[in-house]
Amino acid sequence: MSKERLFELRKLITRYNYEYHVLDAPTISDIDYDHLYRELEELEAKYPEEYDANSPTNRVGGVVLDGFVKVTHQRMMMSLGDIFSYEEVKNWCDRVENEIGKCSYCVECKIDGLAMSIHYHNGRFFKAVTRGDGNVGEDVTNNVRTIKSIPMEIGYDGDIEIRGEVYMPRKVLAKLNEGRKDDEKFANCRNAAAGSIRQLDSKIAASRNLDAFWYHIPAGQNIIIHSQSDALKWMKDKGFKVNPLYQLLDNADQIWEYIQNIQNMRDDLPYDIDGVVIKVNDYNLQQQLGFTSRTPRWAIAYKFPAETALTTCEDIFITVGRTGKCTPNAKLKPVKLAGSVVGYATLHNEDQIKLKDIRVNDIVEIRKAGDIIPEVIRSLADKRNSDSKPYEFPKVCPICHMPLHRFEDEAAHYCINNDCPARVSSSIAHFASRDAMNIDGLGEKRVEKFHEMGWLNSIEDIYHLDRFEKDIVSLNKFGQKTFDNLILAIENSKHNTLDKLIYGLGIRQVGEKAAKVLANRFETMDELMKATKEELETISDIGTITADAIVSYFSDEANIKCIEGLKAVNVNMIMPKQNKHESYFTNKKVVLTGTLNKYSRKEASELLEKNGAIMVSSVSKKTDIVIYGSEAGSKLDKARSLNIQIMDEDEFESLIEE
Repeated sequence: MSKERLFELRKLITRYNYEYHVLDAPTISDIDYDHLYRELEELEAKYPEEYDANSPTNRVGGVVLDGFVKVTHQRMMMSLGDIFSYEEVKNWCDRVENEIGKCSYCVECKIDGLAMSIHYHNGRFFKAVTRGDGNVGEDVTNNVRTIKSIPMEIGYDGDIEIRGEVYMPRKVLAKLNEGRKDDEKFANCRNAAAGSIRQLDSKIAASRNLDAFWYHIPAGQNIIIHSQSDALKWMKDKGFKVNPLYQLLDNADQIWEYIQNIQNMRDDLPYDIDGVVIKVNDYNLQQQLGFTSRTPRWAIAYKFPAETALTTCEDIFITVGRTGKCTPNAKLKPVKLAGSVVGYATLHNEDQIKLKDIRVNDIVEIRKAGDIIPEVIRSLADKRNSDSKPYEFPKVCPICHMPLHRFEDEAAHYCINNDCPARVSSSIAHFASRDAMNIDGLGEKRVEKFHEMGWLNSIEDIYHLDRFEKDIVSLNKFGQKTFDNLILAIENSKHNTLDKLIYGLGIRQVGEKAAKVLANRFETMDELMKATKEELETISDIGTITADAIVSYFSDEANIKCIEGLKAVNVNMIMPKQNKHESYFTNKKVVLTGTLNKYSRKEASELLEKNGAIMVSSVSKKTDIVIYGSEAGSKLDKARSLNIQIMDEDEFESLIEE
């Protein structure tokens, strides 16, 4: 046995994997394959110095992580706009062709899985990152490496990013659910794929037999590809698995016929799809159309109609969220819908219940909104019997029994009792969530348990959990290492930026974006607490309702006590100085649009903010400068129509350097 044989076996097994997992046309028997695989294992044990992370033997997993590292995407992973009818397909095509003229469209199945970005360096696989929020994802390289249809080498000199969808085949889901109790079964292929990719033990991920289709090269022009169909052919030639059902079409009628055909064969496919993606095929025309702030203008997703079912509304009950928002829900006679058994559905608010005339014991039609959240569409009044009873929205909170309040211009009712047990658990879980203070290990279930045990009764109690070390470590499925990791995450959270803290406090109407705006404007928690309604209303992106909510929050003694408690344990209350200095951009409202070559959108924004710019997301008469890159679209057009100053990346960089 020699090293030469080792390298030969790696090439052979890689080829056989491609034939089996991508082409579905194996040229070797399973027994012969197993013999070669064992021979390779023996040779790799004999020559450990020839270790290769991308060897076929490393696709069975075995790496165990403590957590996933956050990774900022080089280019934002955008979402697609949705359309739902022939009229909308026709209108979208008309809008596109009014702008760029007649064109062809590449139309593809919309795979129902987990969006993924994989990276190759000098032709070798080296990184895989989830979509996350579009800007920041998680490094799941070890788990994605176990997907056998993904090529580890692609014969390409240079760095390249490929995007696609990781999914679980239907037959794999069926086998995975065999023998599981109903409450332990995976609801659908998408949930199973997402859960498998986020396993800390890559051996578990490998056992789930995931697969993937690839459909996008973000910088396709760099490899002299001129169209989406060329990109699909290039990926297929390099060994990537490309969905074979794509077609090049010329107009809305052809696209609609394709949609109908795909919808008819949907149930017979070996994988789940939830729609069809329509893309302008030519890259130059895509560039002319450009992007909105979150979606490409040259692509759209047609979503299949949500599956519906009829069942009985057995009861209506209220749940209370972290802000005190009271949401009515229907308890249903369990019914199977879109791959899972549904027993509950949202009714949104009192107005919706009255509008749809939903009563207890009514026969109702339900669907999964976006194929995720069950909701009641309507009540079947013609099937109503004498047992049906109109629902009266409660006047007091079902948990703490304090009066409910409905704010002006809002449809929801709120429990405004800060000590309401339901609000306490939800607010603590929100404070610890990933997008807020990011305290890994303090999810909803654990918060509820700690609250039940009396250890967590307020946000500030999080920072005193170390007092209960002995009790917590003794809990079932909770050891010393888990406790130590939790305490470390809590300690690390003290150093978060002010915007994360503001968002974590759960101020009504204040989301992530508003929290960042407030943190940058006031720079310290003390200054924000002193802000008046009039002062807040002068800030871009802060309206009257939000200003009212902020002033109301900081006028509550319980909230002030919470902030003082956080100060006492040294939670950061200051937004880091951006080292702003006088420059050409000082106090100018700046919009970024298109793709820059040298900077990500986040990097350019931070650089401009350090130079005193005020970053805004949309173009208006108040905008001072629009900086554009390639694939700039409607924002650039609007800037020109309003005679607003525009500059390209070179001019922007030159002014920054000055």
